[in-house]
Amino acid sequence: MNREQISRLAHAHHPIAAPLDDDSVRQLLEHGVPHGDARLLDLGCGGGEWLLRALTAHPRARAEGVDIAENALAHARQSAQALGVHDRLVLHQQDAAEFPASPTFDLVLSVGAAHAFGGLLETLATARRHLAPGGRVLIGDGFWEHEPSPEAVEMLGEFHDLPTTMDRVIAAGWTPVHGHISTRRELDDYEWSWTGALASWALDNPDDPARSQALDAAATHRDEWLHTYRDSFGFLTLILRPTPASR
Repeated sequence: MNREQISRLAHAHHPIAAPLDDDSVRQLLEHGVPHGDARLLDLGCGGGEWLLRALTAHPRARAEGVDIAENALAHARQSAQALGVHDRLVLHQQDAAEFPASPTFDLVLSVGAAHAFGGLLETLATARRHLAPGGRVLIGDGFWEHEPSPEAVEMLGEFHDLPTTMDRVIAAGWTPVHGHISTRRELDDYEWSWTGALASWALDNPDDPARSQALDAAATHRDEWLHTYRDSFGFLTLILRPTPASR
């Protein structure tokens, strides 16, 4: 069982691969999609859940998603077909950081995928190259709510506290127009979706060769969450517009 398979099982009951509940996602899309016939681009779209929800809510919108995971994109295609939005969705299997720039998108999304670009500011720099005039970016990334342990930094990477994160984004030429800080309930629900879904699948499939690996992955993730980063990690989702002087 590879990481992609583990992730697919873990997100079976939490298709948004980030600590955001359905209401938060709905509100963020309401603030992020500028008009009904907007063009959307998700860099690191995974199973395409953000785009599927936006296309369902906006019947004239069109979207493109980019991801390297073949299985995730296949799932996105199947879901789009089931929802009747497949004719308005184009999916690309490639490295999102290398997707050819085309400044024609009204909303560029990248939630929980900053590692693929080298960090938050690098993700924003990539997103900027795809924005149409007047466009917006919807981006989600971690921050430290409290001083992290060295183990947490080693595990999750280099983040900053919330004020420093905001200062860096603004200094890079962006104006925040909306934001959401994930609640403790959202954060915990997301972590339980990992540990619970994996464990449940393993218990329901006692004869599957991957059963032990799934149980081990659930236990490892649960221990890391509870004992290493739960008390220090937070998640911030922002809607940004380029600051006029920076264009």
